[in-house]
Amino acid sequence: MSAPENSVLRPAVVTPTEVAVLSAASGARIDLIGAVTEKTEVTGVTLRAQHVRTGDLFAALPGSKVHGAQFAADALAAGATAVLTDRVGRDIVEAIAGPIDCAVLVHPRPRQVLGELSSRIYGQPSRRITLVGITGTSGKTTSSYLTEAALMADGHSVGLIGTVETRIAGIRQPSALTTPEAPELQGLLAAMLEQGVDAVVMEVSSHALELGRVDGSVFGIGAFTNLSQDHLDFHPTMRDYFNAKSLLFQPDSAVHALRTVICVDDEWGREMARIAGENAITLSTGDTAAHWHAGPSDVAVDGSQTVTLTDPDGDTFTMTVPMPGRFNVANALTAVVIASVAGVATTVAIESISEVAVPGRVERVSRGQDFLAVVDYAHKPAALEAVIETLRGQASGRIAVVVGAGGNRDTGKRPLMGAAAARGAELVVITDDNPRTETPAEIRAQVLAGAHAVAPSARPDGAEAVREIGDRAEAIRAAVAWAQPGDVVLIAGKGHEAGQEIHGVKHRFDDRVVLAESIDEILIARTAPAADGAARSRRHD
Repeated sequence: MSAPENSVLRPAVVTPTEVAVLSAASGARIDLIGAVTEKTEVTGVTLRAQHVRTGDLFAALPGSKVHGAQFAADALAAGATAVLTDRVGRDIVEAIAGPIDCAVLVHPRPRQVLGELSSRIYGQPSRRITLVGITGTSGKTTSSYLTEAALMADGHSVGLIGTVETRIAGIRQPSALTTPEAPELQGLLAAMLEQGVDAVVMEVSSHALELGRVDGSVFGIGAFTNLSQDHLDFHPTMRDYFNAKSLLFQPDSAVHALRTVICVDDEWGREMARIAGENAITLSTGDTAAHWHAGPSDVAVDGSQTVTLTDPDGDTFTMTVPMPGRFNVANALTAVVIASVAGVATTVAIESISEVAVPGRVERVSRGQDFLAVVDYAHKPAALEAVIETLRGQASGRIAVVVGAGGNRDTGKRPLMGAAAARGAELVVITDDNPRTETPAEIRAQVLAGAHAVAPSARPDGAEAVREIGDRAEAIRAAVAWAQPGDVVLIAGKGHEAGQEIHGVKHRFDDRVVLAESIDEILIARTAPAADGAARSRRHD
């Protein structure tokens, strides 16, 4: 059966697993409906009825609004042979299944066992590859790209799973969540393995750890970048947020990494290293007591940096980081250490990352203008502060920041985003990010409140009044029109994203494209008067 449209990649060949085996592995009770037996076989698994293929286990989980079992009839009609659900779901399945035969695996907490069952159905693929999990608030994407480059330079066939995209040996695949749901993840790992991949670098979100999306995975290496405020719409407190991340490092956790790499530049990292214990290999951009540490940055005109690395044996290496910012030194060092733990020579890792470009991460947009224009994914207060500070160190002129905040997400960080922008930039333009289902003006008001709360004395000299322009394209054009030679225009928050979600509809919108078009418009407008003047002069002569 062909793959349904928009479904994630799965392996072409799967050895069938009997539901009796799945029952024994998970402790789920088997209920048989119609003419089926415990030898009923499963060859795939999915949470979505529209993605069901013949032979699938359909995971019908209880939801906040609708129970997944409500879609069991569609799943069974599409070829599912078994259903995983709870007792309530089992009753729903029996009521709506009609004459269709199926086996039902009943578990009081089906999500809790879904990851392990998915792994077993697809042959436990993570046990046959080197799986690298990178978690933290910021830096996951950049560290992942750099790690991918280092592993590929050493001859590995590498899979990449993350925020921007999923890649197999450098070829892009569809990607939605930072970390896919357990069935999609295990199917994807199995497909990568089938295509010859021997190492996978994966961003691991706190949601994935908390909700069991990575359950059933064996991480050969786990890495921690940093922690700052984010996702407090999901995690009640920063401590809860940290505890979710720590599941990758706690020795008694079912998903703990066999070896760990931890950046100890902040207190959260130092605590994470204590949790990981003797298993932890530490790194720092300032603490020379860490196993690996980086010296000061020598910053070039183009923003690239040269630093000296010291390894645990005291040997030193010169590393070029192709992006600006001390935080990117930490990201690059994280990648080098991960690669070292995976057996890659330090010199090979360092050479491989020197020219890596990461989409939407301090990404320059150059159209021949006389000011610096940058798009960055910074959508957290600490990340925004860091990128502004980095650009300030490179700029001879002023800084403009275009920023907003996403809807249906952590509301507490909205005023903090506005405050971070106001403290760092001469021009702040508050605009819409991804309002989603919230009222855009209400989101902007919260960001504005934070910006207005910053005392004039705490703003840069010559700072202008904060502007509010709801239309993101107009906000970008306004910042570009304001820029003078030597200035910096930073478009923050969406980075690599190619859409803007408003009232549940995703509209085509790419900050990089709009910024480039805005610069082109300004350059044309600036050259037109000169051309007109020259023409008038010729006519006069």
